[in-house]
Amino acid sequence: MGDPAIPSTTYQSAPGSSLGLNLPSTMSTTPLFLEPVTPSTHIERMISVGYQPSPSRTIYSDRFIPSRTGSNFALFDISPSANSPAEGREDGSGAYATLLRTALFGPDAGVFPPATPEKLLRLDGKNSSAYPTSRNIFRYKTETRRSMHSLSPFGFEDALPGVSHGPVKAPRKVPRSPYKVLDAPALQDDFYLNLVDWSAHNVLAVGLGNCVYLWNACSSKVTKLCDLGMDVSVCSVGWAQRGTHLAVGTSNGKLQDLSLLRGNNWMNWIHTIWDASRCKRVRTMEGHRLRIGALAWSSSMLSSGSRDKTILQRDIRAQDDFVNKLAGHKSEVCGLKWSYDNRELASGGNDNRLFVWNQHSTQPVLKYCEHTAAVKAIAWSPHLHGLLASGGGTADRCIRFWNTTTNSHLSCMDTGSQVCNLVWSKNVNELVSTHGYSQNQIIVWRYPTMSKLATLTGHTYRVLYLAISPDGQTIVTGAGDETLRFWNVFPSPKSQNTDSEIGASSLGRTQIR
Repeated sequence: MGDPAIPSTTYQSAPGSSLGLNLPSTMSTTPLFLEPVTPSTHIERMISVGYQPSPSRTIYSDRFIPSRTGSNFALFDISPSANSPAEGREDGSGAYATLLRTALFGPDAGVFPPATPEKLLRLDGKNSSAYPTSRNIFRYKTETRRSMHSLSPFGFEDALPGVSHGPVKAPRKVPRSPYKVLDAPALQDDFYLNLVDWSAHNVLAVGLGNCVYLWNACSSKVTKLCDLGMDVSVCSVGWAQRGTHLAVGTSNGKLQDLSLLRGNNWMNWIHTIWDASRCKRVRTMEGHRLRIGALAWSSSMLSSGSRDKTILQRDIRAQDDFVNKLAGHKSEVCGLKWSYDNRELASGGNDNRLFVWNQHSTQPVLKYCEHTAAVKAIAWSPHLHGLLASGGGTADRCIRFWNTTTNSHLSCMDTGSQVCNLVWSKNVNELVSTHGYSQNQIIVWRYPTMSKLATLTGHTYRVLYLAISPDGQTIVTGAGDETLRFWNVFPSPKSQNTDSEIGASSLGRTQIR
């Protein structure tokens, strides 16, 4: 059923009638008709006739939509314009105020001047709105790729005055394959030896059996430096810091012509120094009773570690074979490294000990006993004075960091396999480790987080030998699989994307002898 019809009612005024309307005398008296109006009809009429509310009336609604164009920036101690900083404020406060205003009110807040009749005219002569309309309101915005160089903490890509923007460094990619492989026949698979070293003149020295070979990284030329004979093998090689002299530690299982008689003692273990530029032996020094597996140079001082548990300090300027004997290890000395300032010598042994000596001590000044296996891998940081890294063997598998200045143990990282070698990059705060049982991998670490940048594989035996190029970008690794592999792992000092020029164009596999 529909609503009952309501008839129209007519009211007619009459003078003196109580039901009449009091109208001014100038207004004519006409019939007034009142029609019933529903709410929907009223709204339709307002829309159709362009209803405009009275300026004197205040319209209230059920929601409050703020307009930031009229915000009072003084409450936040923010200047109303980015180009007019408050007086008496420090230089840096203007940039801070701009950044804060952008974070609170958006990138376009507070930058529009007051509307004037002149500025309300558009180019076509028509009047525009008194306030600028936002281009993003109720408008679908397609997702765009943000610039990698934007460092705004609030996500605005517009540059802010006084705020510096720098490029975001992408993660560095380390090549997973060696760029060069050399065959190295007779490269011994012995954890306690050190048979590879790279000179400051870009020449690689390798001990192969009873011979020492030199490989020029610039020309790829191979030179045979010496042949010690059938019964003598090379146990260690080490370049002097200037790169002109090479020390060779040897072994001899029998009495040979190379042995020297001194009194009643036969010295079966000799130490020779060669002038590599002339392929000439300069000097032979004695003192150790067993093989020499570790060598370390410090200016004119040469340190040698032996299976006889001692370390001999040799001054090549003096006539004596050695000037000092360091005793402390209870087993073979297999790791030796001088600090970059030549003030401290770190030694590792098969007794699971890591010792630190100074220039004049005959007893270790620092002793670290946390490793549970032989300590061969030793490396001093070139970036922080007194920072020492050491790695343990198969039963330990850990890389430990020490502060020799404060005599403290800093951290420990379990690598999961035997740590054979460690070397720091001089270009960036990173280091590389080589490993043996059971994964035979090479790992590039970022210090101090010890996050892995890359894990390199390819050797089928323990990666027992490691050396770094003079430019600090390339490493060479050697293993019992009788191969030497060259890897570009570190960036150059100027660019982290520049490849090493050392042999980079010489791909493929060649033979070192």
